Amino acid sequence: MRQVIPYSRQVFALTLLAALAGCAGLQPEGPAAPPDTTCKAAAPGDALTGNWLSVRREKGVAGELRTFFALQPDGTMRYAEQLRRPGHPPQGLAETGCWHREGATLVLRTVESNGSPVDLDDPIYVNRYQITRESGERLRLAAPDGVQLDARRMPPDFRLAW
Repeated sequence: MRQVIPYSRQVFALTLLAALAGCAGLQPEGPAAPPDTTCKAAAPGDALTGNWLSVRREKGVAGELRTFFALQPDGTMRYAEQLRRPGHPPQGLAETGCWHREGATLVLRTVESNGSPVDLDDPIYVNRYQITRESGERLRLAAPDGVQLDARRMPPDFRLAW
């Protein structure tokens, strides 16, 4: 005697079989390839290479903000931002990674922040600054948030004091 399967179960079984058949040819997806953290050398003689320091005051911030960029010819960079307030030790952020130029834009890609590896997929670790003025000893950058950084070239051995 033949057993009759209700119609709704037949539809469910056929749908399930179709779904499984569709998955049969798919290979499990492996981990995503990590973002490329290999720094690319700057163009020979690129005027952005070197050490740059910007010192500014912002409304509502007690003290001065110092921003330091060390842009190496091999495409590596060091970035530091420091708040200096009278009577207090400096506070800040120190990052390392890669830099490159995209036309009139300076692009910084952070690989380590305060000595710890960062999530390379997080877009917060890629910063773009519009180059609005560039001369041998002066550099003006506009950050996406509207902050203007007026920087001057510093000696090769310059470091921010912590």
